[in-house]
Amino acid sequence: MFSYRHAFHAGNHADVLKHMTLVAILQYMGQKDTGFTVVDTHAGAGVYRLDQDHARKSAESDAGIFRLLAAVEAAKAGSQPVPELVKNYLQQVRSFNQGKDLRVYPGSPWISQALLRPQDKLKLFEVHPTDSRLLDRQVAELERGKQIEVLRRNGFEGLRSLLPTPTRRGLVLIDPSYELKTDYAAVIDCLEEALQRFPTGSYAVWYPVIGRPEAHSLARKLKAMSQRLQRSWVQAELNVGLTPTEGTSAQVAQGRAHTAMRASGMHVINPPFTLAAQLREALPFVTEALQDPIGSGWTVESGNY
Repeated sequence: MFSYRHAFHAGNHADVLKHMTLVAILQYMGQKDTGFTVVDTHAGAGVYRLDQDHARKSAESDAGIFRLLAAVEAAKAGSQPVPELVKNYLQQVRSFNQGKDLRVYPGSPWISQALLRPQDKLKLFEVHPTDSRLLDRQVAELERGKQIEVLRRNGFEGLRSLLPTPTRRGLVLIDPSYELKTDYAAVIDCLEEALQRFPTGSYAVWYPVIGRPEAHSLARKLKAMSQRLQRSWVQAELNVGLTPTEGTSAQVAQGRAHTAMRASGMHVINPPFTLAAQLREALPFVTEALQDPIGSGWTVESGNY
């Protein structure tokens, strides 16, 4: 169960969507003085090198963060507007790098810790033996004391002990690898219990859009849960499309073409009221920057209660 390493995928199109959304939520939460707690149920290693073995082996960042950076530079050169959320996200990524070269990519724990204020807390769950050691060491180097805590246990199970948060303000990021088919059901079960314990908390769930029945049903189940519990929600998906050699979406569905993940989504329960508009402004730009020739697109749906 420990074969997945996010280092191979750091800075890809899924990270772009996930981390843009994370930046938007945390910047909004930081507008009120009261402290909040961020819980990351599947934290990973924290921060990644884009110029070393793991990331260069997959080169997924080339079609993700690097392609987006090139699009922003082209837009600036042509005096074209860049969406504010895209700028805010890239500012966070660049803050971990010196000069123009992008060698370091921050995972969700590192984006979160950068946006914490002294009154805020960060709880990081990670069970992968290698990644948890890396995360522990990197957090220790921050010298932030008890503000950031690494918990070496299953985030699905450990979350219940942290809810509700002390100040009744919090964000839970649920981002499993979905390496196990059981992860899809675990997301729903985890959310059901969390919302009973802490119904006013914000919950951000990342999910892959791939040719697996569990994946297809997860987005629908997340919307149905939000509606049943009468919680406001935003659901955004980004599809970067297929290259000509990968075939059509119908071929992928029939198992007759390359099945690399080309789309993913974010479902946010109790989102900032500004989030849907921010994503609707940003995703057309991001899609145009990252898209391959066939089948790209984006969607943002929302519901309010």
